[in-house]
Formats: sequence, structure tokens, C-alpha cells
Amino acid sequence: MVLRSLVLYIALGLCANAAPAADIATLEAMREGTMKKLVFHAEPQAVPDAVLLDETDAERSLGEYRGRWVVLNFWGTWCPPCLAEMPTLEALATTADSDRLAVVTVATGRNPPKAIDRWFSEKQIAHLPKWRDQSSWLARSMGILALPVTVILDPEGHEIGRLMGEADWNSPEARALLDSLTEGS
Repeated sequence: MVLRSLVLYIALGLCANAAPAADIATLEAMREGTMKKLVFHAEPQAVPDAVLLDETDAERSLGEYRGRWVVLNFWGTWCPPCLAEMPTLEALATTADSDRLAVVTVATGRNPPKAIDRWFSEKQIAHLPKWRDQSSWLARSMGILALPVTVILDPEGHEIGRLMGEADWNSPEARALLDSLTEGS
């Protein structure tokens, strides 16, 4: 009985891991507009477990989003392309099916909470988390050297793709690509 369960578990795992690889070609063909900069990995990449801080200085973790696809955006209050991109992430967050897709923003490096609050208030950003990676440990661990960078995480918390630079996450191209990713979850 244990052997049969083990074989079934391994087979299910192999099938689950093979599906995204087969879909990469389809997803790459869908890259249009600013999504052309999105690069998919041949294999999902591990993401380190990191302690992040929210607006109340409570400790948070990306593990809170397991079971959902995540659009993880690294940004800074001092970064003009980051600030230009933020309203498109807000629009995505307000209309996405939150049971399947989460939009998570992480201010990395020196970003005073008051500056984050002021900027969110001025731009009426109300649906994005104000998480901080104060020491930039998570960003450095993931090889993020410039901002903005947006990483796509699968429901298991692995990085499957990365877009460096500003993008329109509310564009029809981005929506179609994200819908294609999430429709099976």
C-alpha cells in the first residue's frame, strides 16, 4: 500500500511539473507590448524564505500566498519607473481574482514608511501591500540588482518568470498572459 501511494505521488508530481514546461512556448508566444520583456525560466526557481515587514512593522512572508499565483514587484520610492508602473499593478490587483492571483509589492532598500504612505495616498493606491525588504536581503538573494523587477511565482512559491524594468500590468497583453497562467488553478 505504501509503495503504491509513493508511486502515485511521484507520478502526480512529475505530471504537475511537466505541465508548466509544456506551456512555456505558448506563454512566450503571448508576450506582446511591455510583456515582451518577461522571461520565463525553463525550470521553476526556488525563492528564499525571507522575513518582510508590513506597514505596521509586523513580520510577513511570501508563504502567506501559497496556493495562488503571485505577481511580486520589487520597487523603491526613489525610482521613477517604479512609481510609473505602480498604478498598473494597483489596477491589476483591484480586478484580479484574488483567490487565484495576488499582487504583492515589496519596497526594497531604504524606503521610509512615511514616504511609502505618502506616495500610496497621493496616487490612491489602496489594494497593494506596503511590504518592505529593508536590508534588501530578499532582493539580493534573488539576484535583483536594479529596480523595478517583477517576478511571477507559481502557487508553490517558485519563480517561473521575471520582467526587468517598467511594464503595464493592466494591459490586455498582461491580462491575457496572467489569465492563461491562472486558469488552471
